Amino acid sequence: MRAAGFMLTALLLAAPAIAGPPFLTDDPEPTDKGHWEIYAPLAEAEGRGSDFDGALGAEINYGAAMDVQLTVGLPAAYAHDAQGWHWGAGDLELSAKYRFFHDESAGLSIAAFPGVTLPTASNGFGADRVTALLPVWAQKDAGPWSVFGGGGYAINPGTGNRDYWIGGIAVTRQFGEQLLVGVEVERQGADAIDSRAATSLGVGAIVNLSERLRLLASAGPTFADRGGSTLHAFAALGLDF
Repeated sequence: MRAAGFMLTALLLAAPAIAGPPFLTDDPEPTDKGHWEIYAPLAEAEGRGSDFDGALGAEINYGAAMDVQLTVGLPAAYAHDAQGWHWGAGDLELSAKYRFFHDESAGLSIAAFPGVTLPTASNGFGADRVTALLPVWAQKDAGPWSVFGGGGYAINPGTGNRDYWIGGIAVTRQFGEQLLVGVEVERQGADAIDSRAATSLGVGAIVNLSERLRLLASAGPTFADRGGSTLHAFAALGLDF
């Protein structure tokens, strides 16, 4: 199994940083000005069989200004292998989304969403260094359908590590007021000298439980170049106010 810190860093940078929940691929839509979006409890995992790792925690989004969203990710890290469970603090994630283009009549939006992770992890989890992701995301809406995606450059310092590119695209459809379903494909370059680039596929859904509360979930396989695969999964409760 890859080191748990490596996997947690990949989860935080390729997603979402905790991406556009529940998808790995993010979108350009910021939280409305003066409003909050909280995803908690939040759980994500990746692995194969009894060897897996990931994060538990919360993502907090705040609409700080028109077209500006501030995001904080507060994860606890975990791993499971033949020796059992291992736990520790995860790296703190900070990011800011700025939607610099929005044409409502055309249903088109574009935003930058740079973020950093700070080395706050314990027990060998995390990157032990400041890392960053510098992406741009775009979205096109057409009735109940939406297509969003983009990508960017990940700065991943450290011995044996390497910077890399990520990118993804997702297609979603809204079914009435209660349900959204989507599929996605995401590509991440090799994040270390001895690692491989990988492609992830996923299916996700958002179920509105009430006006302010919703359930989010996604899952799918990740295929490493030249062989090997894992399963990634995400689940969270979302609260808007």
